[in-house]
Amino acid sequence: MASATASRDAASDWEAVRGAADIQYAPLAPAKTLEPAQVPEWLQALGRLLEAIFAPIGRLLGMSWPLFSNILIALAVLLALFVLWRILGPAIEAWRRRSGEAVPEAWAPAAEEALALLEDADRLAAEGRYAEATHLLLRRSVSQIRQARPDWLHPASTAREISALSTLPDSGREAFATIATRVERSRFALRDLGAGDWADARAAYARFARIELRA
Repeated sequence: MASATASRDAASDWEAVRGAADIQYAPLAPAKTLEPAQVPEWLQALGRLLEAIFAPIGRLLGMSWPLFSNILIALAVLLALFVLWRILGPAIEAWRRRSGEAVPEAWAPAAEEALALLEDADRLAAEGRYAEATHLLLRRSVSQIRQARPDWLHPASTAREISALSTLPDSGREAFATIATRVERSRFALRDLGAGDWADARAAYARFARIELRA
């Protein structure tokens, strides 16, 4: 009797558990498997073409095609970033300037240094050594900028590059362009400079240095 009663109680308890709404006994629906994305035919053809071209190079370097293809992809990404930087860099810089970013004050040599340089160059010009006087003007002008604004120049900076510096005032760019043209003519075209050439270079430098020329 006891065992029969226990069996009925167990069955009753089991039915109660089965009837509980917060316990799920129904089997779950099978999980849906995602089908792999189909690679377009044109992309597959491109991959086969690249493999035919570059896989032999990878083998020569001792690399399998999967490894070598990953390296090529990384190089392509770097190249794309470099091209974007070259294209967008000037536009970003222009935007920053238009947005009101502080622009460094235009620089000019100190009046005392400029007068001392002109006096030294004038002594050479007075002896008819106009090319040397003009070249001295150029060398000392570059030295003045290098000492005052070393971040503007690099060891290989040319006078032509200096004449395009946006940090120089218009008179400074004009002065370097005028002086550089005459120095190049005397040194590379082997054409001696005359008094007119020296006068032009001297006047351009004086405007840059904001000094009044003495007769």
